Amino acid sequence: MVRTTSTASPLAQFRQSTGAVVRQLLGPPPPMAAPGDHDPGLFGPTSVTWRVHAHMAMLVGGIRSLLVQTLHPLAMAGVADYSAYEDDPLGRLQRTAAFIASTTYGSTAQATAAVEAVRRVHAGVSGTAPDGRPYRADDPALLSWVHHVEVESFLLAYQRIGPGLDAADSDRYVAEMATVGHLMGASPLMTDVAGLRSFVAEHPDQTATAQARRAVRFLVYPPLPAQARAPYAVLLAAAINLVPLRQRLRLGLVLPGPIGGRLACEPAARALVGLLGWAMGPSPAREQALARSAG
Repeated sequence: MVRTTSTASPLAQFRQSTGAVVRQLLGPPPPMAAPGDHDPGLFGPTSVTWRVHAHMAMLVGGIRSLLVQTLHPLAMAGVADYSAYEDDPLGRLQRTAAFIASTTYGSTAQATAAVEAVRRVHAGVSGTAPDGRPYRADDPALLSWVHHVEVESFLLAYQRIGPGLDAADSDRYVAEMATVGHLMGASPLMTDVAGLRSFVAEHPDQTATAQARRAVRFLVYPPLPAQARAPYAVLLAAAINLVPLRQRLRLGLVLPGPIGGRLACEPAARALVGLLGWAMGPSPAREQALARSAG
């Protein structure tokens, strides 16, 4: 009997297994439009958005966004009442990743369809928050909070964990992302970094409710596969470190373990996202979008 052995090197096997774990968590990328329609989508290959969203620092930005978004009592009430984040956390992560890929790298029709699908869901989300105020997920002001926290989080992660942007490209990113905010129905919309930071930092409706603290506890201790727990702890520490101290104190967030603190967690996160980017290789959605845009 002939025994067959793998010809892949240990390094190649490590890369393959690491990439497989990340793909399992993020899910498969959405199918992109076929090459030849010459449609660059909402942004196109020369956009800052394509550059930022192709980097694995987005993982840190995504966690940071979820932490800060909990501070709006009405947004948090909608999540608590309608989201299955505790029962299906990976499903929610994968749907979010698919939405970002579709709006970033999809054709104009695909991006618009992704937005409309979310808006249809939002149309059926309404209720009363624990403080007695009514909420609707399609409220432009509520959408504005969610949008701006997300944009600020992705930008901060790219600046601190990724390679960074200069001031002009940072403003361009905020302005480009306002396109998605507009399609979602968010209002008001900021188009530069100064306005973005002011909007989030000075937003008057920031309270750490019981629902918010429960969601934060879930984000700190999610039910992850064993092999994902240590990498997640590194990403989480970096995400917490990107949350302003005042907001951190409201939510009871403490940087975990020995990797806490900017001098420790940010280099660790940079090394990790570099490793994950190497393991994953080029973004399939971005590669397909490049081929489509080139015609």
